[in-house]
Amino acid sequence: MEPAEDWLVESLRLYQDFHAFDLSGATRVLEWIGDKGILVAGYESLKKNEILHLILPLRLSVKENQGLLPERDFKVRHGGFSDRSVFDLKYVPDTRLLVTSGLPGCYLQVWQIAEDSDVIKAVSTIDVREKEGRLWPRVAIFSSAAPGVLHGARLSSLKVVDLESQKTTYSSGVSDGELLSSLQVLDADTFAFCCTSGRLGLVDTRQKWTPSENLRPGSGSAGGRWCAEAGGRGPGPSIASLGSDGQLCLLDPRDLCQPVSLVQCPVSTPSPDPELLRVTWAPGLDNCLAISGFDGTVQVYDVTSWGGMGRQVEPVFTHKGHIFLDGNGIDTAPLVTTHTWHPCKPRTLLSAASDASLHVWDWVDLHAAC
Repeated sequence: MEPAEDWLVESLRLYQDFHAFDLSGATRVLEWIGDKGILVAGYESLKKNEILHLILPLRLSVKENQGLLPERDFKVRHGGFSDRSVFDLKYVPDTRLLVTSGLPGCYLQVWQIAEDSDVIKAVSTIDVREKEGRLWPRVAIFSSAAPGVLHGARLSSLKVVDLESQKTTYSSGVSDGELLSSLQVLDADTFAFCCTSGRLGLVDTRQKWTPSENLRPGSGSAGGRWCAEAGGRGPGPSIASLGSDGQLCLLDPRDLCQPVSLVQCPVSTPSPDPELLRVTWAPGLDNCLAISGFDGTVQVYDVTSWGGMGRQVEPVFTHKGHIFLDGNGIDTAPLVTTHTWHPCKPRTLLSAASDASLHVWDWVDLHAAC
């Protein structure tokens, strides 16, 4: 039996639910609006790219096992067009506003989802310091009565801007030119940053720039590019940092200088596009995370028993739908461009790939570990 046929048969056992959709263009962003809608956006250069607000299939709320359902039953609720490639998109909670970043990277764009029509329209821009050709600002949102936009491509340009007045409310004030790979707001006053070098920091905006930092991923770690996410649920480390060679570092935010563990994930080759590296904690499961950006898969891990440095680990689940569902093979598989966990359904994830496929899948834990 061919590998694709094997996977199709095995999928009946591997998935509680599965839906597939073909976008008009590939996306690097999957941003939630509530628990039933997501935002996607194209990233191709030299063309208009769609920004879409999609409603997830209603049948996702049905309890029984539906097996493999590759049907086009996502619904487009709103849409618009960007003249730029969209590499980052953030929804401003409790508003109808979005903020996007991409190339050219000399400004951020603010969008509004119309109340009385199906249009997403551009309403303003936020100037940024980056004037270098291939740099674009990372973005995160401080959600409050007066939302703030955290943005920067380098540590030196990192700042928080009030969304309405566009006045700067916080800035790093440093000359450090290290490149950023990700930004994440943790609460009303603090945020985390990760540099492409693996340098991590936690920043309290009520104080001058004095971040709690880890200057490198851990002893024995190689070079390459890194990304990170905070937010692990359950006891143990709550920050995960992923390297382009498949190394995964877990840290306790109370002591960033001493990694709790540094493991090697089973990736066949380093990431072909480290900009697409992604590590995410499951919001509804203890000690579970997912990684992507190496090939056509998304790998899910239970980190409960991890410890020490240099050990090899294996995923508890690997989503291979982007490889096999559309007749692709291992050698011609698209690259997963991003993934995200459902905010309310513990084992449901969404993933997108470079062939413009979009999957939503509820995986079965055959290990019953996490």
